[in-house]
Amino acid sequence: METSRTRDQLTTRGLIVGIIGLLVITTSSVYVALRMGALPWPTVFVTVVSLAVLRRFKNSSLQEINVTHTMMSSGAMVAGGLAFTLPGIWMLNPQAQVPLASLLVITICGAVLGTLFTIIARPKYIVRDQLPYPMGQAAYQTLIAGTTKGKGAGLLFSCLAASAVFTVFRDGIPVIPPVLILYAGSALFPMLAVWISPMAAGIGAIIGPVLSLVWLGGAVLGYLLITPIGIATGLFADMAAADLFRSNLGIGLMVGTGLGIFIKAIVDKSRLFFKTRSTDKPKNTEPSLLTGNRRWAFLALLALVVVVLTVGTEITFLQALVTVLGIYLTTHLAAMLTGQTGINPMEIFGILVLLAIQILWQPSVIGAFSIAAVTAVACGLTGDMMNDLKSGHLLGTRPAAQFIAEGIGGILGAVVAVIALLVLKDTLGGFGSELLPAPQARAVTAMVGGLGHVPAFLIGAAIGIVLYLVKVPAATLGLGVYLPVSISFIMGFGAMVLLLIRKISGKRLSQAITDRTSLVASGFLGGEGITGVVLAIISMF
Repeated sequence: METSRTRDQLTTRGLIVGIIGLLVITTSSVYVALRMGALPWPTVFVTVVSLAVLRRFKNSSLQEINVTHTMMSSGAMVAGGLAFTLPGIWMLNPQAQVPLASLLVITICGAVLGTLFTIIARPKYIVRDQLPYPMGQAAYQTLIAGTTKGKGAGLLFSCLAASAVFTVFRDGIPVIPPVLILYAGSALFPMLAVWISPMAAGIGAIIGPVLSLVWLGGAVLGYLLITPIGIATGLFADMAAADLFRSNLGIGLMVGTGLGIFIKAIVDKSRLFFKTRSTDKPKNTEPSLLTGNRRWAFLALLALVVVVLTVGTEITFLQALVTVLGIYLTTHLAAMLTGQTGINPMEIFGILVLLAIQILWQPSVIGAFSIAAVTAVACGLTGDMMNDLKSGHLLGTRPAAQFIAEGIGGILGAVVAVIALLVLKDTLGGFGSELLPAPQARAVTAMVGGLGHVPAFLIGAAIGIVLYLVKVPAATLGLGVYLPVSISFIMGFGAMVLLLIRKISGKRLSQAITDRTSLVASGFLGGEGITGVVLAIISMF
């Protein structure tokens, strides 16, 4: 019965549609990641495409569409993880020779690890913690609206169209500036700006006031307090020194959260081991996918990945073991941050695992980039899949069907991404050029030499551990400290507008406002996300 139900959702026609879409999305994602240093979530775009194609079949279902768009989007973030890290090899040495087989091993192993560790992450962050996952919610709302003809559908698609038109005039036909400068900056005070983005404002509204204001609080802490006070008191020599401290502090807060997850897991497992009597079962439980033979198969795959990384790359056996452990922690962190904020800084996670390796060993240059790349690919795939699993959870899709689709799509996407990366490298003047600046990979290149400010990192990590253990979203706070203030300001703006509307409307209309907020915000996310992908495809050709 289980196999039959899974096959109803993971269909042959869905696989064909998913693979065709995956080829286009993955290729364009490599290009836009190298060109822009950013990558829009493809979640809503592939949802609309899957819906448009599969609804033509009379016996199609929302679950089948959900599984199809899960596969279609899987290669995008694999491409991002690759493009945000590996080009640094050729930035340091344009003549560097990296075997094609090694590139495929790095990317495929990252895709496999991302899929495996997402199986572990899903019950906690989607079922038990019920994190919002803004892009997953937007995909769910789009599917529901696309199959109904109520007022909700009209509101969602009106906002989607408005956001799409806005994005065209901001990014395609540059009439609207992407950033509004509030303060030009000085020797003492940093520049303050707001990113003009309907999608970002919508994310701020969906994730809610608490997480949005914690995020904004991180930006206030980093940019409006630490930076000017540090310069004024002589703690920092100039703005560059202040930025170095702030960015390492933010990274430390995110790492501290990962360590907090690890510590809490050990404590919880120890309590269960020493408990003699059973207690009440946790809420929102469901059958585990990792039982019996599946658990042994899971462990065997992990062991195989370690061996393949050792044989097929410049990563040594012990480095591969630590890398896999680091990816376990960082994929959890990616799942949490994507769920709380809709942001997944995959290249930062790659840097974090690389730094942990560098404490113990000094890997070769290619080995160092390989460690960062396999981590970034895994974390990118985890973030993408958790969005799809969120919409699947709301729709009642079988997780097994989505995991199979994501696993197939991740491996195919890995191959396509490597080929696209090498083709672009050979045809557009190399990485670091005007056509392919690859800014994220440049940041990874700068970090291959180690942390820029170790005390700031250690302070952030210590604070992050404590905050996580007392249930304060330290990773979200760290994201605000680390990211450009323009992003944090627009997220906070979206949350504050929602708070103001709720205040004016009163408690009686609270639920209606919540429902409409989800539709409006999902439309904003979908319009900008779809347009960003379309513009990327147009630019590529």
